[in-house]
Amino acid sequence: MRRTVLTPLLALALTGCSFVGQDTPCAQADADSAVSLVWRPSDFGGRDAATVKLCVDGTCRERASGDPDDPFGSVSVRLPDDIGASTVPVKLTVTSAETGDPVVMDSTRARLTEQHPNGTSCPPTVWTATFRADPDKGLTSPKGMRLQ
Repeated sequence: MRRTVLTPLLALALTGCSFVGQDTPCAQADADSAVSLVWRPSDFGGRDAATVKLCVDGTCRERASGDPDDPFGSVSVRLPDDIGASTVPVKLTVTSAETGDPVVMDSTRARLTEQHPNGTSCPPTVWTATFRADPDKGLTSPKGMRLQ
């Protein structure tokens, strides 16, 4: 009986295979380097009451503020994957859909942080920053943002 158990384990050891310490295969999650912006649509009035525009290093994306019953809205500006740990200029403009007047304007510089969505030893490596669009404070941290 003892020989029966040891034979398969010996065969695994000789072929270089092992269950102990075996590397975990990488997940296949995809991700892009980007600066993202989140907000609560209810912060900006009624259904699509505003247009939220995010510009990063001269590239802009915008979308309607959304339905106030939705928990959050978001928009992202994609960055080159090889951008590295740099700092990029970020500009937020929220414009009233009714009048076209700016409701919120703010700008800052975003320090990009390294992310590994599939684990530290697995690709891809992406660089990201995330902000919240606050109706009173402009660009803020999304930490503590309740999605209700």
